[in-house]
Amino acid sequence: MADTAKQDLIELARRVLETEAQAIQGLIPQLDAGFTQAVDLLHDCSGRVIVTGMGKSGIIARKVAATLSSTGTAAIYLNPAEAIHGDLGLIQRPDVVIALSHSGETEELVRLLEAIRRLGAKLVSLTGHPGSTLGQASDVTLCCRVEEEACPLNLAPTASTTATLALGDALAMALAHRKGFRPEQFADLHPGGRLGKRLMRVSALMHTGPAVPRVRPDTPMPDVIHEMSDKRLGMTCVVDGEGKLVGVVTDGDLRRNMTPGSNLLERRATDVMTAGPVTIAGDMLGVEALRVMEDRKITSVVVVGPDRAVQGVVHLHDLWRTQMI
Repeated sequence: MADTAKQDLIELARRVLETEAQAIQGLIPQLDAGFTQAVDLLHDCSGRVIVTGMGKSGIIARKVAATLSSTGTAAIYLNPAEAIHGDLGLIQRPDVVIALSHSGETEELVRLLEAIRRLGAKLVSLTGHPGSTLGQASDVTLCCRVEEEACPLNLAPTASTTATLALGDALAMALAHRKGFRPEQFADLHPGGRLGKRLMRVSALMHTGPAVPRVRPDTPMPDVIHEMSDKRLGMTCVVDGEGKLVGVVTDGDLRRNMTPGSNLLERRATDVMTAGPVTIAGDMLGVEALRVMEDRKITSVVVVGPDRAVQGVVHLHDLWRTQMI
């Protein structure tokens, strides 16, 4: 391929990206009270959110439904062509339907309108033509008009689908914010993959049971050192008779007490331990535990219950193994 031809392709790609970026920027002044009305409808929905669209808009609809589901709102995709051929029973009175159509005149969607009204479900539309059949039939109409498609022929849905996707994301994020959606909830909905690992709770990462090093305050130091070496966490919990944490002995504590004449091996855990150590709860996210360890410059942290009973220990290596760091 000649250099001029390569440059032409790069220029075309730049125009496509610029056109699509401008399409998204153009949505900002189009936002109005209808957007908050749509968020209110979705927030108050006692049924499911059903997202529908045909063709390229159908692909965007699937993504919007997936984003809603992953941020705490039960949502499913409905193919409008299949809906008018038997799947209409999926829509019930408590539901909210989100319909995507840039023209607002997509035949399969228009044929759904009477059924949606008859069933009593609410309808939110994302369309480039608010005055269209779909726009006028909706309870709330969100405008995602674009000046032109990124397609050189101004035919293939490109900028319009990008704008619709961006507006769908904005709607989903605003709804999540309205619901007070928290990182802990996000973690519960994303247990797999790298993202899921980053959002794992401490209770799923910590060493528990016999793997947790424990000694009593009166344990002789040779036994303390043996427990630390055996469990290989660079520390040991010091617990009372009820299993409640009173302190920790770390490698750093040993080094600080190995001075000439200290007679370290003749001492007991209570003489060497750090009292009132840093602790965390089992429902804390792993990334938050990592932040605690980084801020306090420690490699292990004890997990305790409300009564200070030791539940486990998380080591920096545990986070490393889960690719959290």
